[in-house]
Amino acid sequence: MQVLAGPLLRRMTTDRLTFWLMTTEPVTVDLILTQNKTALFELKDAQITESHTQLKAGENLFIQLLDIKLETPLPINNPIHYDLRLNGLDWTQWSEDLVYPEQSLPFFILQPNIHKMLHGSCRKPHHSSKDGLLRVDELLQNTDPKDWPSILMMSGDQIYADDVAAPMLWAIHQLIPHLGMHDEKLPCIEVESAHQLHIEPSYYYARETLLPENKVNRSMIEQIFGGVRKPVFTTDTAQNHLISLAEILSMYALVWSPKGWDLLLGDNGWSEPTGLSDEQKKDFSKQKLILQDFVKGLSKVRRALAHLPVAMIFDDHDITDDWNLTAAWEQTAYNHPFSARIIGNALLGYLICQGWGNAPEHFSNELINKIQKVLNHPGRVEHDELIQELFRFSKWNYTWQTTPPLVVLDTRTQRWRSEKSLENPSGLMDWEALTDLQQQLKGLDAVVLVSPAPIFGVKLIESIQRVFTWLGKPLMVDAENWMAHPGSAYALMNMFRHNQTPKNFVILSGDVHYSFVYDIQLRGNKQGSDLWQITSSGIKNEFPGKLLDIFDRLNRWLYSPRSPLNWFTRRRSMKVIPHKPETAAHGERLLNGAGISLVTLNDDGSPSAVVQMCSDGRDIHFKLSERDATWE
Repeated sequence: MQVLAGPLLRRMTTDRLTFWLMTTEPVTVDLILTQNKTALFELKDAQITESHTQLKAGENLFIQLLDIKLETPLPINNPIHYDLRLNGLDWTQWSEDLVYPEQSLPFFILQPNIHKMLHGSCRKPHHSSKDGLLRVDELLQNTDPKDWPSILMMSGDQIYADDVAAPMLWAIHQLIPHLGMHDEKLPCIEVESAHQLHIEPSYYYARETLLPENKVNRSMIEQIFGGVRKPVFTTDTAQNHLISLAEILSMYALVWSPKGWDLLLGDNGWSEPTGLSDEQKKDFSKQKLILQDFVKGLSKVRRALAHLPVAMIFDDHDITDDWNLTAAWEQTAYNHPFSARIIGNALLGYLICQGWGNAPEHFSNELINKIQKVLNHPGRVEHDELIQELFRFSKWNYTWQTTPPLVVLDTRTQRWRSEKSLENPSGLMDWEALTDLQQQLKGLDAVVLVSPAPIFGVKLIESIQRVFTWLGKPLMVDAENWMAHPGSAYALMNMFRHNQTPKNFVILSGDVHYSFVYDIQLRGNKQGSDLWQITSSGIKNEFPGKLLDIFDRLNRWLYSPRSPLNWFTRRRSMKVIPHKPETAAHGERLLNGAGISLVTLNDDGSPSAVVQMCSDGRDIHFKLSERDATWE
């Protein structure tokens, strides 16, 4: 038996534990919890059955979720070791490098009071930067467990379903036969089944050729796989967009663990698909070197995720670039069976591999049974019916009852569509969702609010997005920010001003591929909340360096405190104070460095320290105690 991925710790509380993993065989599970070698809890397979859900996704692929309710609360703030036995085998027989030195078992620490937490987003395997999750493993290994962070929050783009390097796509196709996943009939003409897609090398760098080309659907071909930015699949690298459910699930196996790579590489190592042009071969070789380095670190990534509770939420690249950006995009995407299937497969993969562990109670047994039927026979009418049900699903957001509470927003499927034009950007949350959020926040002293896209972003970039929206081209600049839609922007600002909402808001975001810290003050409202926007992006991705430097400096010049341009923004009633990274040159406020952010909170829920742990080994502190004098 192989454990392809995991165990990943998901929601972990004193009375409920959630583990997720992928295996190559069906498993029985025994779990023993100990503290200081004293048994705390033991469940044999016969007892754990009701807490164990197993999905069969292929002849050699099984996805496991353990959601264990405990009658006696577990102790907090001290390591709890767990002996997870699969078919009677302990960790040494299925994951030889799972534990830290001088430990006999993996362990976790329950810390319901958040003093420290990690967060980041945007982990693209073939980006040239190092993997920021390696810094998480380094931190855990070199820190007294009692001083570990409480949670790792991954705030979007945990995979890039729409931007896949050709060597990664090759690896996915090599892994699929090992896993024995069922063939999927595709709703297109030239390629009728996923199996044909997986074995035909001519579709590397050329998936835009898949739709039939005739007068009826030529425009749809251009929209779905065009070389320029169009309403659907707008990423610049859509040629290798994941399509089948088998591809999606294999991608997850390959980004969280080295075991899948061990299966597909074996003794023969890397090869490459046939039929590539000379230019494509050069690109393949370049990306292969980056992926080889990525794979070397995966055992440490798996180890970290087996010790620290991990919260996740989607952003667009988990599904596809610009997902639900405008009402016109939605109409085009969901009314064509092929594009709907591609998007739906990515959303189904997110549910199985990410969303399920955030809040298992949101996903009914009836829904899980429907998923199993689709996994048994993908491509049938039940598959498309399930996808339509997921498009209507409304429980992707969730809250972990920590102190302060971790409130994670769904900013992708509850959009506030523009009433002026279908082409205008939608609000990131609609009025009903924002109203529900305000009711949830009433009476709280503090909250950690997770918004995949920053609520308070860079004014210059938002202004550029607004100009392109006026020109009818919002998709050209990814014009999705909270201020792009007046209704959602005003509702959000009013929520922050409400006298019953929390005194301290810490807003964690990603998405943008650079990092920054803002302190936001409400003008003329002494009773208003204290707001902090802390953005960390990406885990393995960065913004083009020279371009970001230009934007950073122009933003400072054009939107200085005395600039009249501030009165044309939706944040004119607020004072936004940037806090500089300690390494910033004069005029710089944005940090361009792949990695992960470590946030330390005071007892009242306000931040006391923010450190970007860069993947290149640097620790860059933001100067929270200092404010730019020109902003006072």
